[in-house]
Amino acid sequence: MGKTLVLAEKPSVGKELARVLGCKRGADGYLEGERYIVTWALGHLVTLADPDVYDKKLEKWSMDDLPMLPQTMKLVVIPETARQYKVVANLMKRSDVSDLVIATDAGREGELVARWIMVKAGWNKPARRLWISSQTDKAIREGFANLKPAKDYDNLFRSAQARSEADWLVGLNVTRALTCKHNAQLSAGRVQTPTLALVVKREEEIRKFVPKEFYGLCAELEGFRATFQDANGNARSFDREKMEQLLKQCEGKEAVITQISKMRKQTPPPAAYDLTELQRDANKKYAYSAKETLNLMQSLYERHKALTYPRTDSRYISDDVVPTLPDRLRAVAQGEYKELAWAIQRKKPFQTKYLVNNAKVTDHHAIIPTEEAASLYDLTGPEKNIYDLVVRRFLAVLMPPYEYEQISLTLKLGAQTFTASGKRVLDPGWKAAYDRSFSALEDEDAEQAEEQRLPDLQKGQRLKVRRLRLTTGKTAPPARYTEATLLTAMEHPQGQVADKQLQKILQETSGLGTPATRADIIEKLFSSFYIERQGKTLVPTSKGIQLVSLAPAELRSAELTARWEDRLARIAKGQERDTDFVAQMRQYATQLVRDVKVSEATYSHDNQTRKPCPECGKLLLLVKDKRGELLVCPDRECGFRKRTTQVTNARCPNCHKKLELWGEGEKQTFACACGYREKLSDFEARRKRDGAGKSDVRRYMAQQEQKTDSNPAMADALAKWLAKKKE
Repeated sequence: MGKTLVLAEKPSVGKELARVLGCKRGADGYLEGERYIVTWALGHLVTLADPDVYDKKLEKWSMDDLPMLPQTMKLVVIPETARQYKVVANLMKRSDVSDLVIATDAGREGELVARWIMVKAGWNKPARRLWISSQTDKAIREGFANLKPAKDYDNLFRSAQARSEADWLVGLNVTRALTCKHNAQLSAGRVQTPTLALVVKREEEIRKFVPKEFYGLCAELEGFRATFQDANGNARSFDREKMEQLLKQCEGKEAVITQISKMRKQTPPPAAYDLTELQRDANKKYAYSAKETLNLMQSLYERHKALTYPRTDSRYISDDVVPTLPDRLRAVAQGEYKELAWAIQRKKPFQTKYLVNNAKVTDHHAIIPTEEAASLYDLTGPEKNIYDLVVRRFLAVLMPPYEYEQISLTLKLGAQTFTASGKRVLDPGWKAAYDRSFSALEDEDAEQAEEQRLPDLQKGQRLKVRRLRLTTGKTAPPARYTEATLLTAMEHPQGQVADKQLQKILQETSGLGTPATRADIIEKLFSSFYIERQGKTLVPTSKGIQLVSLAPAELRSAELTARWEDRLARIAKGQERDTDFVAQMRQYATQLVRDVKVSEATYSHDNQTRKPCPECGKLLLLVKDKRGELLVCPDRECGFRKRTTQVTNARCPNCHKKLELWGEGEKQTFACACGYREKLSDFEARRKRDGAGKSDVRRYMAQQEQKTDSNPAMADALAKWLAKKKE
């Protein structure tokens, strides 16, 4: 019997599979044992070919060559990972390899990663599928004991490939059409454009908003406050004169309690985390971007094996996971979670009504701890924060509801009605999983402020009014999106769609993008200079605003995604042919290109500088990204860019915010928004004198090495400084 080749998606996962499978002999790009050979991709090793592979003339972007509609889509090896592809392909061709186990991420995109490699390498031997939700030794062994035939996932592959080909046909054609038409670096896509449209629409609403002043009345009594309410239940009025008259009518009057109601209520625990909900909470509490949270989750899943598969859109578990709950509780029973985890263990049977729902579990269940205890000391600070979020939510969802007594009362001041409300906690229930420094984030919007505690009061009781005052305020515009709220809007974009059937599809599917891709979509909006960050909020640039108006109308709405996802789901179920879908996408791409060609809309660079591009002579554009400012050539074929300011990890000695580095060479200067300025040379001298900051700078340099478009002058200067420190 030959050996089984196991194909994982990443080296870290492959090495864990190899350890469990007993593959100890290391080689370049794989590990081998007596029965198994484990190798890995590096994400995608194979992708759809660029247009110039079909025709060399397509290397130059021209409107005359659009639309681009290859009859058969070709696959190519990605140059950056060609070496690893060659390793995998050679292993597939080894005579002693008899079969293959697909062990890439268990989902639509993971299926595509493996199948494209298999197609490109010409694999024609038997294949089976590993489908697991965690990377623990137990899960791996159970998964290999229950491998499924690869053909069971053929339709999932067809769905994934159809989605990829459709995005190629629509995205590349529209992007080239817009760029050629307007002589600017513009791009559009099925998910990217409607996401940008959300941010642009919100900005337009804010700009058009005119605030109005409103007024109310507040009565301060013994130990609590009550607010005026008119006959229609309104607590505010835009008529100041009217409210001032009511104030005079109430002055000097005693308050009489006319009604008291006490109602026992309970709030069930929030559901366990899916990726999008976790990204939202991590952004709210720690200001992590969606991409940062996903990367941290990947580390906790792959490296530490502490949490289950991150790319999930489910917030529940299925019945078959319930027997593992005791082991998962024992795994988290350490540190500050120990007491609560053991308390839940003792109260068997477990309270699972808020955690288990077979009907709502898709490819993967909710994100929960694994059966392996994490070494908390090995976690970085950010990893610990994400782990903390998941563990607290896991413990909370296994606890009883939060119970309280809701108290409402109505008072009369003369002829006018005032109301007050408060609550008395009866049983903290699941809220015991959260301390005061860590509120249940999902609950914050509903309870923006803690309700006041009311004294013991009786109906008919007369109370002295200590103070009666007129309150004022202004209506507020809609809030700008943060990454957290934009993720919510992407997950639930039904408001962009009028058709009720399409709204239902968006509600049943993952909305705009998937939990796995939303972070990259937001990052693409930053890197394309369509949006920028102001504090925590996201603001569209002039380029982003113009793009939304220039893009074909159908691409601006989530309606297209709804129609696609409905059909892709049908393909995955074997109810529709993928070839029919792709054929219609060819026709659709042709129509979109035609729309761009005949459009009379124009584009203007309002961020143009007077500095010519040193490569082609065109005037450079000044743009902002998350790391500072840079000069960019508007000509896509030129591609020149140069960073002018760099956000560093060095901290301002006055306000402790991150400093920016401006200028070049000897003129490089650190600057802060508070007004602080310091030359790089003085910064080096001060740090040397203080004997601190070396680790901060080294960490900064390591981060820059992982990013494109870094500031080499900055890196050189800091490298020299570190060298001097070592001397």
